[in-house]
Amino acid sequence: MHAALIVLAGLVAVTTSAHAQAAGQSSTDAKPRIEIYGHVMTDMGYDFNQNNPNWFDVVRPTKLPSVPNEFGRDGRFYSGVRQSRFGVKTYTPTDLGELRTTFEYELFGTGVDEGQTTFRLRHAYGELGQFGAGQYWSPFMDIDVFPNSLEYWGPNGMVFFRNVQFRWMPIQGDTRLTLAIERPGASADAGRLEDRIELQNVLGRFPMPDVSGEYRFGRNWGYVEVAGIVRRFDIDDRLDDEFDLEQTIWGWGVNLSSNLKPTDADTIRLQLVYGEGVENYMNDAPVDVGIELNPGGGPRRPIRGAALPLLGIVAFLDHNWNDQWSSSGGYSFLDIDNTNGQNPSAFSEGHYALVNLLHYPVKNVLVGGEFQYGRRVNFSDGFRVNDFRIQFSFKYNFLFSLGGQ
Repeated sequence: MHAALIVLAGLVAVTTSAHAQAAGQSSTDAKPRIEIYGHVMTDMGYDFNQNNPNWFDVVRPTKLPSVPNEFGRDGRFYSGVRQSRFGVKTYTPTDLGELRTTFEYELFGTGVDEGQTTFRLRHAYGELGQFGAGQYWSPFMDIDVFPNSLEYWGPNGMVFFRNVQFRWMPIQGDTRLTLAIERPGASADAGRLEDRIELQNVLGRFPMPDVSGEYRFGRNWGYVEVAGIVRRFDIDDRLDDEFDLEQTIWGWGVNLSSNLKPTDADTIRLQLVYGEGVENYMNDAPVDVGIELNPGGGPRRPIRGAALPLLGIVAFLDHNWNDQWSSSGGYSFLDIDNTNGQNPSAFSEGHYALVNLLHYPVKNVLVGGEFQYGRRVNFSDGFRVNDFRIQFSFKYNFLFSLGGQ
C-alpha cells in the first residue's frame, strides 16, 4: 500500500514538473507575430434623389440638400472602391505581457480629401497590459452597434469617432472598464450673426482633454454598456471693444448601448445617446456649439455660445438565414435642439434606414444588395427632403499571418 502511494506521488510530481517546464518553455519560446489583413470592395448604386456630390456613395442626412435642388436635379449612378482597406497588426511578447499594435488605412477621403479616393488613416494604436495609446475607437462609442451593412457611413444617430487618446483598461474581457483622456476638438455655427466683426475676432480654445469612459457588462445573451464623456471649450474674445464675448462652455454625453442575442442566428443592436456639445463624436451631426441671443446679458454680452443638445437612437437586427445568406435591417435617428441664433436652414433632424440581402458564396467573398433611406429636416424654414438609394457591393477579404508559434 505504501509503495503504491510512493509510486503515485512520484508520477504526480513528474507530471507536474513536465507541465511546469512546458509552460515555461512556451513563455520563453513565444515569437512575435504579424497579421496583414484588409479587403478590396467595389460599390455600385443609384441615388434616386440627390446629395452633396463629395459624399456620393454614402447616406448622410447632414449632406442632403438644405434648399430645393441645391445639388442639381435628382437621379445619379455612382461607383467606387473607397471602402477598400489595408491593415497590419503585430503581437510581440515582452516581460510585461503581449505588446499589440494596429496600423490601418482605407481609401475613403475626408477633410481636405473630401470626395476623393485616397489613403486615410483609421487606426495607429498600441497597447500593453492595461494601457493603450494612439488613434483608436473612443471609449464613448460602441463599435459593436454598427450593423452588417453595405453602406459605408452607417447609422447617423450612432456615436462613432476614432480619436487620439491615452487609455487605462483595468478590467478586460467580455466585461470591461475603460477610462481615457482624448484629443479635444469642436466646431461652431455663428448662424445669422456670422458676419459681425466682433465674432470674427473670437477664437475657440481647449484647455483640457476630453475625458471619457465605458463599462460593459457581458454575458452569453449579449452585453449592456454605459459610456460617458465630459469636455470643455473656451471662447476667447481678442477684440478690444464694447462687447465681452469671453465664455467657458461645458459639453457632456451619456451613451447606453447593447447587443442582444435572442437566438444563435440573430443579433439586436441598440443605442440611446443624449448630451450637449458632443456632436463631433456622432457619426453624422452638425456643429457642437451654436450662437444664441442673450437678452439677459446686457449691452456687453448680447450673444453667447451654447452647447447644442442632441438625441441619437440606433436599432438594428442582423439575421443569418444560413451559412451563405444574411440580412440586416433597422433605423437610426438624430435630433438637434437648435439655438435661436442659427439660420432657419440649419440641420435639425436626420433619419436613416436600410435593409439588405447578403450572400457569401465562398469564404472571404461577399456580394449583396441593399435599399437605403435618408431624410433631412431643417431648423425653422419648413424644408425637409428624402433620399432613396439602392446599392450593390462586392467584397473580397484577405488575411495573412506570419511568425508566432
